[in-house]
Amino acid sequence: MRRKGSALPWCKDLEKNMSEIQRKFDAISKKYDAQRKKFIPCFNDFYGTTVSVASVNKENPDILDVGAGTGLLSSFMMKKYPEASFTLIDISEKMLDMAKDRFKNNSNVKYIAADYSKYDFVEKYDMVISALSIHHLEDEDKRDLYKKSYSILKENGIFINADQVHGETPFIENLNKTTWRLYVEGSGLPEEEILAGYERTRLDKDSKLDQQLDWLKETGFLDVSCIYKYYQFAVMFGRKIV
Repeated sequence: MRRKGSALPWCKDLEKNMSEIQRKFDAISKKYDAQRKKFIPCFNDFYGTTVSVASVNKENPDILDVGAGTGLLSSFMMKKYPEASFTLIDISEKMLDMAKDRFKNNSNVKYIAADYSKYDFVEKYDMVISALSIHHLEDEDKRDLYKKSYSILKENGIFINADQVHGETPFIENLNKTTWRLYVEGSGLPEEEILAGYERTRLDKDSKLDQQLDWLKETGFLDVSCIYKYYQFAVMFGRKIV
């Protein structure tokens, strides 16, 4: 029997991993945006597709950006929905500080510095969006987050996860990673920034695309689809219809 007050080993591992994520992204916060195109070969299509499918019948939707970081994805969304209300949540306060500076003239943005996998949301949203963040969670935590996202969406709300996924087979996984590394190493980034980027990938917990689409369906999402995919970069979509 577990002694009262003692933590389960997997809980300690999760807390350690989240603490490491916070530390790594605090350290990269000021360079994050400048590096994105260097680390994402399909940058324009990846973010562009995410914005293009983010469509609801409101000019001023309530949008939750999960793992918002510096607010990069939200900045693209604001061009489509300038009257929208945004809530940005991220575990890294320094990343959110960059977002606060970016949106300092927009009073329709709220910030939450917290671990979104544990945070208890009280508001409802028209959209829950995320880019390159959820892959840091273990499989069970991803599934729980999908359930949480469904529960806080309004009727006809949409969920979009633009993220990296694990290859369907070992061969495809190796192909994806090899292709990505060739792009990064030819991007012009300084070697120390490339190595730091590779180091951050040790925190990744990529899951297969078909698994995640199944989890979204099991949660209750309809019209579940992979809207876009380029090697390991994928845009997943689902709608809540009550």
